[in-house]
Amino acid sequence: MFSSMGKNSNFHSHCTFCDGRSHPEDFIKFAMANKFRAYGFSSHSPLPFETFWNMSKDDLPEYIDEITRLKHKYAGMLEVYLALEIDYLDGTYNASTEYFQAMPLDYRISSVHFLPWRKPLLEENMVCIDGSYGDFENGVNRHYGGSIRRITGHFFESSANMVEAGGFDIVGHIDKIYMNGSRHPDFDRHAGWYRKPFLELLDLIAGKGLIVEVNSKNKTGKGETYPHIESYGELKKRDIPVMVNSDCHYPDLVNDGREETLALLKSAGYRTVRELVGGTWDDVEI
Repeated sequence: MFSSMGKNSNFHSHCTFCDGRSHPEDFIKFAMANKFRAYGFSSHSPLPFETFWNMSKDDLPEYIDEITRLKHKYAGMLEVYLALEIDYLDGTYNASTEYFQAMPLDYRISSVHFLPWRKPLLEENMVCIDGSYGDFENGVNRHYGGSIRRITGHFFESSANMVEAGGFDIVGHIDKIYMNGSRHPDFDRHAGWYRKPFLELLDLIAGKGLIVEVNSKNKTGKGETYPHIESYGELKKRDIPVMVNSDCHYPDLVNDGREETLALLKSAGYRTVRELVGGTWDDVEI
């Protein structure tokens, strides 16, 4: 087991190659100022359609070259890793496809941001669960008959299909449906229609041996993490390895919410987090 010696890490971050707000090297400078041991770039992957926040397919070679350049430049000072946050859309577009598997990535995060409500895979045929509440509510009303239960069911079904498809290392913000869902008047995270598919998803993840990120992006501003703080015990019960990621889009937030989230995980019984150490997954003491 590797001892962190108090040093930090982050394996989920975004830069100007997608919807991040600064250049990759700016994030590295802030990471080093915060005494980081390792830093991973995971820009939003290209999609079959163009969005504001996803990387364009044409920019992917430049992204790979730039992060590789930074790896060499900061070797011996900071472990820099190259990754993508890959959207699961359906069985035809996900991290397991040959397109993503052929990329020279150090690891892959897979997340659900979009729920397709019809074919083909175009932006107008998606409901985004991770944008503004107004857009989310509009999607629930137009495509799910106003039912928060139906869209939640679709989210967890898509998440389970993502885990079954595989091709990635880390499950990104596993229950982020509650970010907007909790603002809907009929939402109830403790109801059986929410809790049952969520726990079944955890069982599936445990069986596949995947890492669950504890996403601290909204810990400081909203007091939220994904998964929900109350869910840490369920992850620990299943011995699911976790890591804490800030999902930062601004360089000064590379360490946002990390210490508070690690303390909460420790209270839930976790003593280690799973990280890349010298290019190999290892358990790092909290």
